[in-house]
Amino acid sequence: MFQQLDYSGEKTKDYELLIKQLDALSTGETNQTALLANASSLLNHFLDDINWVGFYLSENEELVLGPFQGLPACIRIPFGKGVCGTAVSENKTQRIADVHQFPGHIACDGASKSEIVIPISRNNNIIGVLDIDSPIHDRFDVADQEGLEKFVTQLEKHL
Repeated sequence: MFQQLDYSGEKTKDYELLIKQLDALSTGETNQTALLANASSLLNHFLDDINWVGFYLSENEELVLGPFQGLPACIRIPFGKGVCGTAVSENKTQRIADVHQFPGHIACDGASKSEIVIPISRNNNIIGVLDIDSPIHDRFDVADQEGLEKFVTQLEKHL
């Protein structure tokens, strides 16, 4: 049912396949934890060169750790702090080529070198973020950003 992404081909088509697989796993499910757990597993399985993928959920002006794949992570991140908190406060994707150059970066895993964080919204309110880390500098390009933003948009329809 599921296919490995082929990065030798066009990323756009790979992400389209990934989004279809997300829909197959999510259709009919209403439990947010189950949906996010499967989404993080799907991304972890199909994306190369990442060391952490998961979700932080909004709660009382901070982000709280949600379902994820990877090493244990920071549990709480205030809005406006680090890459994840900045994504919320600016309400826009943060694609960071070198996290060590990002002012206020929160180092949950010292092996992480690049990161992408995408806000997740419901009814025009940010309910969390998708956070993906990589041990490679500049791992995420424009095609990754566009594909992952579409992935989040599709996920939002199920939440």
